[in-house]
Amino acid sequence: MTTAVVGAGTIGLAWAALFAAYGNDVTITDPREDLDEAVDEALPMLAAGLPGSDVAELRGRIRTTHDLAEAVAEARLVQENGPEKLEFKQRLFAGIVLHAPADAVLATSSSGIVATRIAERLPDEAAARLLVAHPFNPPHIVPLVEIVPGERTSERTVETAIAFYRALGRTPVRLHKELPGFAANRLQGAVLQEAIHLVLNGVVDAGELDTLMRSSLGGRYAAVGPFESFHLGGGPGGIRHMMRHLGPGLAEGWQRLGHPELDADAIATLVSQTEAAYGSGPEAYRQRATLRDRKQLALDAALRQAEHD
Repeated sequence: MTTAVVGAGTIGLAWAALFAAYGNDVTITDPREDLDEAVDEALPMLAAGLPGSDVAELRGRIRTTHDLAEAVAEARLVQENGPEKLEFKQRLFAGIVLHAPADAVLATSSSGIVATRIAERLPDEAAARLLVAHPFNPPHIVPLVEIVPGERTSERTVETAIAFYRALGRTPVRLHKELPGFAANRLQGAVLQEAIHLVLNGVVDAGELDTLMRSSLGGRYAAVGPFESFHLGGGPGGIRHMMRHLGPGLAEGWQRLGHPELDADAIATLVSQTEAAYGSGPEAYRQRATLRDRKQLALDAALRQAEHD
């Protein structure tokens, strides 16, 4: 399948590698002058997260261009990864629609802007082909892709997109309502809010918070989600038992959750503690990201094995 990736940041480069790893021809476009160098520099680490992939083979399927029209001219699916600014995305998709095939799926990696807003100025035919396909970073490792159609997105577009991402080994989950931030990022935001509150109040430092999460909820929620976990926590009585005995206290606890202010001092505290725990700069990033990817791949493989045992 011929695909186009618009935007060569962290997400766009990972999408390009994933598409290529599954045999798709990819054209990636970005106005950055170092586009070829960015692809060449990113591929070794990206290939390491795609078992069985060869850097040279991936690079052979990825073409670069600074010309948007050229990039999307033959694409059956366009994956947009531009800045999270509504006006920018609206202008960008207006250009994509002018030059992409009339039946191409138009997907945005937006982490919070809904498809209905992005498609506001597009004709119905183009809006019918536009949807959100939001990955969780890094998209070549983490399987989730949130599929969020807009008000004018056709069912055919939704089905085509789900089939495409599933063929890439991803786990597409369709959201039944549009809302800013979608679902996974809203969950992440809620956890991060309380994590920041606990750190700023000196309950734990940033590194200890991460250890706490990895050693409890992180592992548990990788195995089962919040509702199944809550259901199993009630024993044979399940969620009915839990709601009867813990429901009122749970609701009271929500009122005590923190609402931290991210002022200059708070940001300085969070940055200094996080950098102290994990380092900073390009080399620290490469080391920690590589370790993250190895752990995630090992976890995914173990969970798949457990499902089939």
